[in-house]
Amino acid sequence: MQLKVPSFGESISEVLVSEWLVAEGASVAREANLVVIETDKITSEVPAPVDCRLTRILKQAGETATVGEAIAELEELAAGLPASTSAVPAAAPPPAAAPVAPAPPTRAAAPASPPPGTAPVMPAAERLMAEKGFPPGSVAGSGPGGRILKEDVLRHLEAPPAPAGARTVERVPMSPLRRKVAQHLVAAQQTAALLTTFNEVDMSAVGNLRRRLQEEFQARHGVKLGLMSFFVKAAVEALKEVPAVNARIEGETVVYHDYFDIGIAVGGGKGLVVPVLRGAERLGFAAIEKAIADFGRRAQENKLTLEELTGGTFTISNGGIYGNLLSTPIVNAPQSGILGLHAIQDRPVAREGQVVIRPMMYVALTYDHRLIDGREAVGFLKHIKSAIEEPTRILLEI
Repeated sequence: MQLKVPSFGESISEVLVSEWLVAEGASVAREANLVVIETDKITSEVPAPVDCRLTRILKQAGETATVGEAIAELEELAAGLPASTSAVPAAAPPPAAAPVAPAPPTRAAAPASPPPGTAPVMPAAERLMAEKGFPPGSVAGSGPGGRILKEDVLRHLEAPPAPAGARTVERVPMSPLRRKVAQHLVAAQQTAALLTTFNEVDMSAVGNLRRRLQEEFQARHGVKLGLMSFFVKAAVEALKEVPAVNARIEGETVVYHDYFDIGIAVGGGKGLVVPVLRGAERLGFAAIEKAIADFGRRAQENKLTLEELTGGTFTISNGGIYGNLLSTPIVNAPQSGILGLHAIQDRPVAREGQVVIRPMMYVALTYDHRLIDGREAVGFLKHIKSAIEEPTRILLEI
C-alpha cells in the first residue's frame, strides 16, 4: 500500500517532508508515527494506517509533495507478526571490510552540531557519516530539534573545504512556513494603507496588582498572572468602543464582528505563528493565561492545529518579551488592526508637577487607514492606556 499526504485544509496544496521517523525496512505498529510533514501553517506527524513495514521511501526529507501524493510504500504485516514502535531503529554498523575514507577538512565557518546525545543522528545520516569518516560534531543538523539528516551530510560532503580564514556562505531553502509568512506580510503591505499610531502606558498599577495577588492567583488557578491577560481584556473593551478596529474590508463591503477572536502572536519552533483566542470577551483572566501558556508550549512543539491558526478579528503582538522597545507591527490580513506591546522600562515622567520614575511601556496600533481614521486609532490607544493604568475599569467594563 502507499502512504499518501493527507489533506490539511482547502488552503494547503503543497507540503514539505520534514523528517522520517522510521528507516526503510523497519516495522511499526498501527498509529505509530512514520513521518513529520510541514505545511505553511502547521507541522504534523503522519501515523501508520495498519501494522506494517516501511518498504520504500518515495520522498526524502527536505523534498516537497502535493496533497494526495504517495511519499512511501508500506507492506501490511500479517496478523500475529510483531511490530516495533515508531522509534527509529539503530543504524547497522558499516561492513568490516568496507574502506573508510579519511575525513576531509571541515569548513572554517561551518557551525558545529551539539555533542552526541543532544543532537540525534538519523540512521541514513549516521551510516553515511561512518562511511565517509566524519567524526561526531562535524556536521550541523537542520532537522527538528537539531537532528542530523542525510541531506545535512550530503551538503557537508559536497561543500568544498575553505582555506583558513576564508568567509563562506550557506544557502538553505526557505521552509513552507517562512515562505507563507513572507507572502502574507508582503501582501498586507501592498493591499492595505497601513499606518501606525503610538502611545505610552504607565504599568505601575498592573505591576502592583500582580505582585500583590500573584501567589494567591497561582495557588487558585495553577497559572501565573501575566501581562497578556490584562491587555487582552483591555483590547476587548477598546474594540467595543471602536468597532472599526475589529472589522475587515471585503471587496467594497465592511464586515463588522460582534465577537472578539484575538490572535496572539507567539514564536514557534518553525517561526512566528498566531493562534486565536476565540470568544475572548467571555474569558476570565485565568482562562486567558492558561490558553496563552498552552499556545506558547505547543507552538514550540509544533503541535498547534490548523483550526487554531485560522480566523481572528484582531491581533496582539508582544515584542517586549525579546526586549524590543519600539516597533511598527504589520497587520495580520484580512484583519484591520494589530496592537504591538513593547519592553517595560523605568523612565522619568511628570506626575502632578513632580518628576518621578515609573515603569513605562510604548504601545503601537498599526491599522488599515482605508477603514480606520486617525481619530479612531488614537481613541483606541487611549482606551487601552486608561484600562491598563486603572485596571478596575476592565472589571467594570468602562
